[in-house]
Amino acid sequence: MREGIVFNIEELTVHDGDGVRVTVFMKGCPMRCSWCHNPEGLKAQPELLYKRARCVGCGECQKKCDHEDCKPFGRCLHVCPYDCLTVAGERYTSERLASKLNKYKRIFDACGGGVTFSGGEPLMQWEFIAEVIDRLDGINIAIETSGYAPMHIFKSAVDKLDHIYMDIKLFDAEAHKRHTGCDNAMIKENFLYLRLSGKPFTIRTPLISGITDTEENLSAIKEFIGDAHWEKLPENKLAGAKYDMLI
Repeated sequence: MREGIVFNIEELTVHDGDGVRVTVFMKGCPMRCSWCHNPEGLKAQPELLYKRARCVGCGECQKKCDHEDCKPFGRCLHVCPYDCLTVAGERYTSERLASKLNKYKRIFDACGGGVTFSGGEPLMQWEFIAEVIDRLDGINIAIETSGYAPMHIFKSAVDKLDHIYMDIKLFDAEAHKRHTGCDNAMIKENFLYLRLSGKPFTIRTPLISGITDTEENLSAIKEFIGDAHWEKLPENKLAGAKYDMLI
């Protein structure tokens, strides 16, 4: 049985696919977008989040403790009276996560919707996600992906999913590498496969001021994707507060 790392499970969302959904945010991402809205999802392993504004500097968390869950971080996660320390990233077996998600089936059946895997980049943990899907009880499954994955993984995901939300952030290869740290050739190839797959999909572009929202970039993306369903997402101005929490 495979094990995966999840950094958030958001209940009853309405922006991550059709109907009422539960969104599972997977840890790890190969990209380093300069505007990343979920920086706690970048690293593949669990990490500490430190709420500096609450800290009174007592130093209690620095003292040695015997809690097994604290040892990887060299601090006590339980002693702080102000709850300054939390861990971004929880390990799940495929059986445990599927069991948790199956509990929402009645809601999905009544209201429509399903489960959406997001991140981070969920395709980094695709084998785990695929095993979870196999354990779900006829639930609609979507994914939010950058499309940055080897073709064999991308094909496997498209074949197994009900809807794919795929980012095309920047069309120009040089600009894409400069702002995300990755080339976009693989993303373009995967889009061409997706377009011919017959699976429902939506292309998304985050509108980042002066980077992705330029007329040149949007025109190039439009020409590339043709008449595909395309959503342009507003920038999340609140995401910056998360960066200060990362240790």
